[in-house]
Amino acid sequence: MTLERWLAFVIATSILTLIPGPCVVLLISQALTRGVAASLMCIFGDIVGGAVLMMLSLLGVGAILAASATLFAIFKWLGVFYMAYLGYCQILEAKNTKAQSADCRTQALNMGSFKAGFIASLLNPKAIIFYMAFLSQFMNADKDPLLQFSILILTSSLVTGLVLVAYALLASSARALFQSERSKQYFSYSGGSFLIGNSVFIASTAKS
Repeated sequence: MTLERWLAFVIATSILTLIPGPCVVLLISQALTRGVAASLMCIFGDIVGGAVLMMLSLLGVGAILAASATLFAIFKWLGVFYMAYLGYCQILEAKNTKAQSADCRTQALNMGSFKAGFIASLLNPKAIIFYMAFLSQFMNADKDPLLQFSILILTSSLVTGLVLVAYALLASSARALFQSERSKQYFSYSGGSFLIGNSVFIASTAKS
């Protein structure tokens, strides 16, 4: 892989990550309702999930999904329902903000954010097919494919992480302006409704 191809991959990945999708919507919701630490765990989960998807695309899972409309639809609808479920849980969370001690609650929320980011990333069949077509554009057939693929995974993880951290910091800065319990509940209700609304939007586009 030449330096020019690698730089082109960095630019393309940056632009694609900047475009808001389901994972960005989830991240902003996490940052607004749970703060910086939880949003960073969500980013870590998303990066790990993305790396898994890239490896699955290398193994040919993307070709299977592309060939099976039924399997593709199953994964897509699982993602829609999971997004709606996360929104529902966030609304319930707003009603139970005093149920646990602060330390236990923070630890549980952070692990929940990692799991949410990881699963939301995995339940995206378009991403596997996209990676299968996208990554090959930046690989040289005459070079070691495993080495090139490893470089692309590491680069994608780093670039994606940096872009998503910027999103998280912006959203968290807005949250920092409102620290009262009532404001935090409002953000939780809004974030949950945002996720449910996004799942409805994805569902409507899935039918077209």
